[in-house]
Amino acid sequence: MLTAAQQQLIESKHHTLHHRRGQALLDHPLYTKGTAFTEDERARYGLTGLLPPQIETLEQQAARAYGAFRTRASDLDKHIFLRALQDTNEVLFYRLLLDHVEEMMPIVYTPTVAQACEQFSHIYRRPRGLFVSYPLRDRIHEILANRHGRDIDVIVVTDGGRILGIGDQGVGGLGIPIGKLSLYTLIGGIHPNRTLPIVLDVGTNNVERLRDPLYLGWRHERLSGQAYFDFIDQFIAAVKAELPGACLQWEDFPNTVAHTLLDRYRDDLLSFNDDIQGTASVALGAILGAVSVSGKPLRDQTVVMFGAGAAGIGVADYLCRAMVQDGLSEREARARFFIVNRGGVLHADRTDLNAEQRAFAQDPARIASFPRCDAGVVGLQEVISSVPATILIGLSTVGGAFTEPIVREMARKTPRPIIFPLSNPTSKAEATPADLLRWTQGRALVATGSPFAPVVDGGRTVVIAQCNNVYIFPAIGLALAACKATRVTDGMLLAAARALGEKSPALSDRNAPLLPPLRDLRQVARHIALAVSRQAQVDGVAPPITEHDLVERIAVSQWDPCYE
Repeated sequence: MLTAAQQQLIESKHHTLHHRRGQALLDHPLYTKGTAFTEDERARYGLTGLLPPQIETLEQQAARAYGAFRTRASDLDKHIFLRALQDTNEVLFYRLLLDHVEEMMPIVYTPTVAQACEQFSHIYRRPRGLFVSYPLRDRIHEILANRHGRDIDVIVVTDGGRILGIGDQGVGGLGIPIGKLSLYTLIGGIHPNRTLPIVLDVGTNNVERLRDPLYLGWRHERLSGQAYFDFIDQFIAAVKAELPGACLQWEDFPNTVAHTLLDRYRDDLLSFNDDIQGTASVALGAILGAVSVSGKPLRDQTVVMFGAGAAGIGVADYLCRAMVQDGLSEREARARFFIVNRGGVLHADRTDLNAEQRAFAQDPARIASFPRCDAGVVGLQEVISSVPATILIGLSTVGGAFTEPIVREMARKTPRPIIFPLSNPTSKAEATPADLLRWTQGRALVATGSPFAPVVDGGRTVVIAQCNNVYIFPAIGLALAACKATRVTDGMLLAAARALGEKSPALSDRNAPLLPPLRDLRQVARHIALAVSRQAQVDGVAPPITEHDLVERIAVSQWDPCYE
């Protein structure tokens, strides 16, 4: 059974093939087959003599492309190669990624994408996505109308203000939506022609970018205040008018505005924030697996969080909700969180907290007896020395923050410490898995934000799970395409986390990683999409449909890269 969207794509392809011939067809990244065009197709579409005489399979083309990929010396060179392949033959690009997903995902996305964003203006080759620049704010409808694909399922938008752990990159931030949407297609199966990457060019405060003669963005300090929010309002109004059914994913917006934008528009259009909700969901999924291994119920865990930005508070919020589902009151659950940032542990007497942080502020009386660091505040080490922490999560972008004394003190109090250094890129990780396992005599349950190689510990090889949001957001896109939800609820993201936790290899082998291998992600995405779709119906944001039909819709909605 074909969905309406799939039928439209087939009709669009036939229309394109009918109207494109010769070199124009070969140059179309979505409809070209290159050397895989048959003799009949070569004659029909004016390709005779434009291609070598051998007719190849997609598998043969992928083997050649992989050989070329392997000749690239650096990860950035490999990233540029894959982006060029995506711009010339999308089916081959996705086939290659599927065949080598574990090797290539760190190249097409984290951690290499951080370097690609920094070098965006220097490696720019061909246009992809949309640049919505503030000086053109009165022409946003026109800009959206100039998009490549007509019917869009998923938009990923950034303002380039907080790219991974490297900060403000201006228009270079477009590398993130491009990479994210590649994974929506690779894992979730969203058709590449139904995705749209967008960067909102609101200037940049990155002096290095502004001084770079090759910088491609608006050379102006970053927009702020009411002018910024008015511009976002204009953009959202245009999206609602031009693409009313598309899901808009907010990506890498500064902590100062991320929660505000999510709360401002979440009930107004189909949208979610991957840094807040996606990170929270995948972290919760991994923690649920770790908790099962530890043998201690979630409601009995004590959580220390280092980092109180949008992502950190998002993870705390979802963990808190899960504790409530596990039997605690909300007040009891929040009391189990000690969140630390540069100003020390969050407590009610601090005047520098936003509303989201204040919800997790500890009673000052509770921490009155805690020791103080040299700065006069209760820092991470002081918290760890004072509470029986069982879960330690880092979203601080402070590399090496989980020191040996901190980790050893935590491990002294709990038999299976759960330690997640989640900051990206690798250089910003709060600790390395090898150190964590060495300092805990191999007892730590570890997941990271960036990819790390397996660690040999005491004669065993420990595969390190990466809490990559790719476990969640492609499945959300697949669910939305299948169930036709009108909103993304927190309940849907919590359902995604629990579904991911159900797939933890550690449930059957306590020495296995906490998250499934990347090679299984398309199958895992279907499992998560089903749970999310069910929850969307429970939450009243999707039309009712039978379980059988829902499973079928999910299956047919997942595009597979092959020549038709």
